[in-house]
Amino acid sequence: MAYMLMMVEPVGQRQSRTEAEGREAYARMVSWGESLHQRGLLIAAESLRSQASASRVRVQAGKKHITDGPFAETKEMIGGFFLVSCATQQEAIALASECPAAEWLTVEVRGVAACFEESQAGVSATS
Repeated sequence: MAYMLMMVEPVGQRQSRTEAEGREAYARMVSWGESLHQRGLLIAAESLRSQASASRVRVQAGKKHITDGPFAETKEMIGGFFLVSCATQQEAIALASECPAAEWLTVEVRGVAACFEESQAGVSATS
């Protein structure tokens, strides 16, 4: 099954580093991604730009609403992701715990599934 390991970082964390510190952190993440690839676990991985250059799009009643970043109401942002193939969520959690970025941000682990499956999650036959 595929699991998304999302890098959830505080907004502004990147600006608190020197360029050398940022490059060193990035190199550690690239190296870790290469190790996942060599182990046959990596499906895809990307680092994302900050929210300062992002846009949010909603369509309500046929009208498009666009909000350009930065987004003042947020305290955290998704800074990147690793899409991995694991047999179980426990295996994906174990991978997240070896991620170098777990030292400076939160790694959120989520299984990949169709949106209609979510409504059935945790529903027992007796519910």
